[in-house]
Amino acid sequence: MLMSSVGVSPLRASGIDESVDLTVHSRAHAVPGLEVHESQTSSLVDVDSPHIVSVPSDYEEQEVKTETQAARMEREAEDKARAEAKKAEQKAEEKAQQVKQKAAEKAKEAKAEVKKDARKLDENKDNPVFIGNAILWTVTAAAVGYGAYQKNKEGKLDIQLVGTVAAALGVLGIMDYTASK
Repeated sequence: MLMSSVGVSPLRASGIDESVDLTVHSRAHAVPGLEVHESQTSSLVDVDSPHIVSVPSDYEEQEVKTETQAARMEREAEDKARAEAKKAEQKAEEKAQQVKQKAAEKAKEAKAEVKKDARKLDENKDNPVFIGNAILWTVTAAAVGYGAYQKNKEGKLDIQLVGTVAAALGVLGIMDYTASK
């Protein structure tokens, strides 16, 4: 039996007649070719999502590709804004501290100036020129104030009178200054 199967085709050995054209009947139908279309969607997988989602074909060119990435970028922007706000707050606090320091220095300088003037007054309390000037200017200020009040009450206070009195006070101040030197 072995010998008879050596020269026999496998179809004949199985009992099928080889004269029948099997190529037409035994094949499956031809598979239609796949049509490639560049459309708006392609099947890229969003690995951050629990399910598969179709995404636009310009997906790779998009700045934000996934919701997770968008959320991360939003958190980063919020963190950056908080950091900038904190930095601005620190800068403002530093500026306020500097202003506070400068104000304290100015207050110390003013206090020193007042003490210096008080020392001058204390040193000159026995000086007859100083006492004379103090009396002269106090009486002058009172007289000018009372005179202006009276002229205003009478309705005779005008700009010419005010100018004349101001010029007279200026001359008196210059004369007092030169006499005190």
